[in-house]
Amino acid sequence: VQLQASGGGLVQAGGSLRLSCAASGRTFSRYGMGWFRQTPGKEREFVAAITWHGDSTWHSDSVRGRFTISRDNAKNTVYLQMNSLRPEDTAVYYCATDTTAYRPHAVPFVPNNWGQGTQVTVSS
Repeated sequence: VQLQASGGGLVQAGGSLRLSCAASGRTFSRYGMGWFRQTPGKEREFVAAITWHGDSTWHSDSVRGRFTISRDNAKNTVYLQMNSLRPEDTAVYYCATDTTAYRPHAVPFVPNNWGQGTQVTVSS
């Protein structure tokens, strides 16, 4: 599965963005998907995950209530709707597939394939 993330950009604090991650191949719907983010000099942070079927999600404490992960298996795409953005959300955002197919829960999530990342910059 190859992943292509898009939708990043520059937005003012309080604004919204929707990230998309398009996957190639016919196995996308078998795997949970996750979003991570990283800033220079820091470890990659796990932000959100969704099961293969889309019936269960997980969001980190830092984004819960502001970000929402979703997926459309018919379009081989996973989304991250980001509302009420803050300057500390500034990062490169990456999508990833889970290692295990048909995992029943969103977490634990063990990333396997990675997309190339999309930059999100939130100005104060």
